[in-house]
Amino acid sequence: MLRAYINRSNLALSLSLYNFLTLISQKKKKIQSFFIFPTMSQSNDLQQQSSAVVPTPFDPSEPSTPVSYPIKTLEELESRAYFDSFHYPFNKSSVSLPSSALSLPNRPRLLVCHDMQGGYGDDKWVQGGSNPEAYAIWHWYLIDVFVYFSHYLVTLPPPCWTNTAHRHGVKVLGTFITEWDDGRRICDKLLETEESARMYAERLAELAVALGFDGWLINMEINLEVEQIPNLKEFVSHLTQTMHSSLPGSLVIWYDAITIDGKLEWQDQLSQKNKPFFDLCDGIFVNYTWKRNYPELSAAVAGARKFDVYMGIDVFGRNTYGGGQWNTNVALEVLKNDNMSAAIFAPGWLYETKEAPDFRTAQNRWWGLVERSWGVVKSYPNSLPFYSNFDQGHGYHISVEGGQVSSAPWNNISSQGIQPFLEYKDNPTTDSIQVLVDFKEASYRGGVNITFKGTLKDNNDFTARLFKGKLFLGELPLHMAYSVKSDAGSMLGLSLQLSSTLNERTSVLIAPWENNELSKKFSKVIVPQRVYRQEMAPEWVIQESSIEMNGYILTEIHAVCYRPKPQIGKLRLENKSDRHNDTLVQSPSEYFAVLGHITIKTSIDNLVFPASSSWLVEGQYIEWSSGSQGSKNLSVKITWKLMDGSNFQSSKYNIYVEKLEKTASRNSGERVKGIQEYIGVAYVEAFYVDDLSIPSSTSSLNFIIQVCGVDGTCQKLYDSPSYQLDVGDTQNVGGLHVL
Repeated sequence: MLRAYINRSNLALSLSLYNFLTLISQKKKKIQSFFIFPTMSQSNDLQQQSSAVVPTPFDPSEPSTPVSYPIKTLEELESRAYFDSFHYPFNKSSVSLPSSALSLPNRPRLLVCHDMQGGYGDDKWVQGGSNPEAYAIWHWYLIDVFVYFSHYLVTLPPPCWTNTAHRHGVKVLGTFITEWDDGRRICDKLLETEESARMYAERLAELAVALGFDGWLINMEINLEVEQIPNLKEFVSHLTQTMHSSLPGSLVIWYDAITIDGKLEWQDQLSQKNKPFFDLCDGIFVNYTWKRNYPELSAAVAGARKFDVYMGIDVFGRNTYGGGQWNTNVALEVLKNDNMSAAIFAPGWLYETKEAPDFRTAQNRWWGLVERSWGVVKSYPNSLPFYSNFDQGHGYHISVEGGQVSSAPWNNISSQGIQPFLEYKDNPTTDSIQVLVDFKEASYRGGVNITFKGTLKDNNDFTARLFKGKLFLGELPLHMAYSVKSDAGSMLGLSLQLSSTLNERTSVLIAPWENNELSKKFSKVIVPQRVYRQEMAPEWVIQESSIEMNGYILTEIHAVCYRPKPQIGKLRLENKSDRHNDTLVQSPSEYFAVLGHITIKTSIDNLVFPASSSWLVEGQYIEWSSGSQGSKNLSVKITWKLMDGSNFQSSKYNIYVEKLEKTASRNSGERVKGIQEYIGVAYVEAFYVDDLSIPSSTSSLNFIIQVCGVDGTCQKLYDSPSYQLDVGDTQNVGGLHVL
């Protein structure tokens, strides 16, 4: 990894210097002076700023917009200073790894190591950023382990990566790295005694457990004295044991660099020179300049633990087997044939090199090659409730229950929904149905939909894979709901592929309108029991169905595009007050339909939100400043918790503010309600409002915390907990308030 870094250092260092000189003009509260590698979008923004202001060092103890950041020194690690940071509570992962994913499968595994523009780019903004083109990964169903890597001493994964990876059953590791002369000095202190080695191992384990990620990649790229090796082994061993005892399912993986005699000699395989470290932990990440026969040699050395050997592949292609880049699948196919695990390093190559025609298209194509070479390793759905709005963690708007609450561009990887297993074509034609994740079309929930558009003749149908599942159906019926927006005559159903314990296969079509030719292709057809529109978003049709298939396993979910019978004239809706024209007109062959979400659950999964009076909501670190034309700016940390100490299984919290105006008459005692403005989303029970502009006419503010469940439903705003603050109030007070 060190050599890969050197080859890219000129670009990275120039960006680093530019970032440092320009970011210092930001106000003290924006705490950006510690970032090293900006994203390309940040660099463009920074060109408009002055570098004449003296930089203010980042003080993590001061309130500011929450960020993720690394630990740079052993002194910081030893002192546990991170836990005193204002940012620490915001950096906790809120999504636990499913119990089904605690043990790694006994098969070849795929590890993916992040390394994108030095780390801590758009993903550093814990509450989300404003770059709709921010880097993300969404092909989680191909991955077993994800490593967040950078060249700081202790790289702590931003919680957005842990949240979405855990949601998909993928483990997340941070990185502990020592390199160059500073790394040697660090190791002299780290390995000074057996006690010091154990102490620093315990500090690392404590961080992983507290922040909710799953372990560490240990990357020691320095030369050591052979006398230091026993303490290095103690460090690795104690870290592994402490992680295992503190966090079931955790991992510690060694990187192939230093040897048992203290020399920095990449082996490019598991050998007797690095096996002593491999024996003390959960696996080894083999350097990526291996030769064709090295996987087989490594397997022989590993014995029964061959799947714990992850053969490295550098996507940038520097001396890596197969050349990396668009030939990364060459090395993957070799490893798959040799029955060995793989470690893909720096898939951000696609983003950094701006592969044509655009990042999303290139990303889908590249991971499509990975899928064809390696195969799908995850299944969704595999537990209930199951919910996906298909979000990829960035976009140009945000919707809640079909109503758009924000038109601002955004990014937040924590917001990723369970990702569909879409199959992308390199050259889609206009005379067939195109399937795309659509960021521009108005959404039902979140920022994207799956759009189906193209040509479909009357008696034809089109099927697209959505999910590959492994969900056992018990005695309770499944309740399925999905939202659709479509042109007249464009119908969208779902097909379920099921398998019995005796391997008997059956298929079920869930569709709102009968089509005899289509129905013949399925074992069973279910017409939704309830079809209705949302009052605030009547263009969306929500369809609800139930299915009982006790003893069967749901293996696949597909979208089915079709047309109804020509004689069907009007959609029967539960909402009779809907003023939309629902007449189905048989258009020639143009097809357009949008899928907004899918929910699968049983009756016992129905959520009941806690009453607003059940919550204790507080404001802390309240700070007012003067704005223009008599306005004010407010910064405040808002926290909430259930007063009985229990935990509600929420997926997120939408944050709104009402700016309540001053009354026209001082004696009336009445307040005029303001508009509910969406200001962000929280994945922990805290949100920091930074420099909120308050018009001079505003007398008080009401912050609403909208609780959202794991099935995608959100509490009504008037039933949600809230916090009211009079303009100019500087007291750190808590309160309960119901709209």
